[in-house]
Amino acid sequence: MQVRLTFLPVLLSIAVVLAACGAPAAAPSTPPTPAPATGDQQWVAPRTVPAGMGSPAPDGVFPRTVTHFGGVTEIPAAPLRVVVLSTGQLDGLLALGVTPVGTTIAADVVTPTPRYLSEAFPDRADALATMTVLGLRDSPNLEAIARVDPDLILGNKAGVEEFYPALSAIAPTVLTQGTGVNWKQDFLLVAHALGRAQQAQQILDTFATDAAALGDRAGGATTVSFLRITGDRIRVYGVPSFTGSIAQDAGLPRPPAQTFTSTSQDISTEELAKGDGGRLFYGVQGDAPEIMGSELWKRIPAVAEGRAVRVDDDAWYLNAGPIAARLVLRGMEDALAR
Repeated sequence: MQVRLTFLPVLLSIAVVLAACGAPAAAPSTPPTPAPATGDQQWVAPRTVPAGMGSPAPDGVFPRTVTHFGGVTEIPAAPLRVVVLSTGQLDGLLALGVTPVGTTIAADVVTPTPRYLSEAFPDRADALATMTVLGLRDSPNLEAIARVDPDLILGNKAGVEEFYPALSAIAPTVLTQGTGVNWKQDFLLVAHALGRAQQAQQILDTFATDAAALGDRAGGATTVSFLRITGDRIRVYGVPSFTGSIAQDAGLPRPPAQTFTSTSQDISTEELAKGDGGRLFYGVQGDAPEIMGSELWKRIPAVAEGRAVRVDDDAWYLNAGPIAARLVLRGMEDALAR
């Protein structure tokens, strides 16, 4: 079955947009018109900022007031020194042409920039290499944050809400909702804070068009399964997850065992058959030799028949943003083309 899309022109057009937006926007423009509220109800990943959130100011106009998941924040000028504290926000900022001056990291991570982002933005290698590490995701170092003198701090409510008062005392702080399924609304909310809402909307609109085209060409005949192994923990992912939302965007069906309405479900080794699908996309954090060497793993039909694809765990299961989403879409395209 041939379902290949041509992504290179899309990526080149995004690169042109980013090149034009490397500096803060100077000219005011009209903010994008939100889709009707009823249109969001069919999608597990909200496609607009929540009602009453964001900024009414046109793109490029500062000061601006942004309503977000932590409250209301005034941003006096176009941000030049942005700090990101939560998973996925580095992805979104780079997509908008902004390289932060500092970021937090996960406890088991050595470098603050995931490999997929380093590969996507080789032209920003020097800037990414000089980002200051500001503590851990769940315990940001407030003194280190203050030392980098940010003019905007971004975090997820799910991870840093308790630090919001202290962060706001350092610099204007905007909180997104967090969790993978909310990646589109969170990306738009970040863009509202930066005065780049139209640019973000264009990226999402292009993505939606490409996802729908992939689904049309695939024809809905092949199910897609999402599974992640972390140590001895095994999870399958439901419809309201980052990868699940992208499959929904493309109209790709899910296996019956993965149509549940939570982000993920833990399964035992004896339940590995729940990971089967027309195509199985699995991520592994660290090593999982016992599980992947077991007979139960080898008996999963998708594994036994060569329809299982090991994917970049960072992009597919950890970082929910537009660059990761593009890699997920491209990965599904490549697998379905075989």
